Amino acid sequence: MMKAAVLEGINQKFVIKEVPKPTLIQSEVLVKIKAAALNHRDNWITKGKYAGLKFPIILGSDGSGIVEKVFDKENQHLVGQEVVINPGTNWGDNESFQSTDFKILGLPEDGTFAEYVKVNAENVYPKPNHLSFAEAAAFPLAGLTSYRALFSKARATKKDTVLIVGVGGGSATFALLWAINLGADVYVTSSSDEKIQKAIKLGAKGGVNYTKQDWDSDLKELSGGIDVIIDSAIGDGFAKHFSYINAGGRIVFFGATAGDLPPLNARAIFWKQIQIIGTTMGTSKDFEEMLTFINSNKIVPIIDQTFSLNDIDKAIQRMDAFNQFGKIILTL
Repeated sequence: MMKAAVLEGINQKFVIKEVPKPTLIQSEVLVKIKAAALNHRDNWITKGKYAGLKFPIILGSDGSGIVEKVFDKENQHLVGQEVVINPGTNWGDNESFQSTDFKILGLPEDGTFAEYVKVNAENVYPKPNHLSFAEAAAFPLAGLTSYRALFSKARATKKDTVLIVGVGGGSATFALLWAINLGADVYVTSSSDEKIQKAIKLGAKGGVNYTKQDWDSDLKELSGGIDVIIDSAIGDGFAKHFSYINAGGRIVFFGATAGDLPPLNARAIFWKQIQIIGTTMGTSKDFEEMLTFINSNKIVPIIDQTFSLNDIDKAIQRMDAFNQFGKIILTL
């Protein structure tokens, strides 16, 4: 048996209880979870705003821990290894988009908000030595999504000026770290002056508060124009991008926490030859390249707050308030 945070229905609190340990089948390994991280995906599922809902379910896509058991003899070398989990499976054969069989850990399969989780052996990777279990648990889903957005999709270089929209959330904060470590000039937007200052301390060149009048003009004057925009919020502010984006610019978006796309100025898009690119998650190749980037630059994820598994409802409330800067972590 193991302790787990079980969600038994929409708009219900998590139930902390003993459940059976996962039973392994071919190609699977059992990971003893040391830390897990929350994503907006978990919050949407609790509210019933996600496809493929099923209950009861153990949520959690991100996790780090120690491999305790394997099914196949050829994976015996993994036992005792400190690992981080890639939450995506069955991407498919095309690097450009995921297959219809693509799945994310934590729904439909039970996830990391438990003492143990089972995953395919090919989904565990060595934990970066310079990171704690909590720090390593922070980056898989949000880090992968923003890494693919910045590198695989936007093809950003250190010569680009990059804008991170709505800095503070997990994916936006990772995009900030990736772009800074790339060597690009990075700017941010937020509704919080405090979050903008935190981003500047991390290495951003500057930022603007999008609740203020003429913020888009201020951003253009401050930055001199933007080449790459990473947007995980969308909403009405998306239309403003075309006033400060440079010709040939790329806008990559994922998620829509602030709403859908507003009406856009088509003339600005085609005349400036702007690319608007959608993305989600990433391939195993993206994940491996992200790990290499983290290790080579000794990047440490930003942790907003850490909770025990018993306090998971408080952690979800923290995420729902949109006050975070960095990732919300659960320790086991």
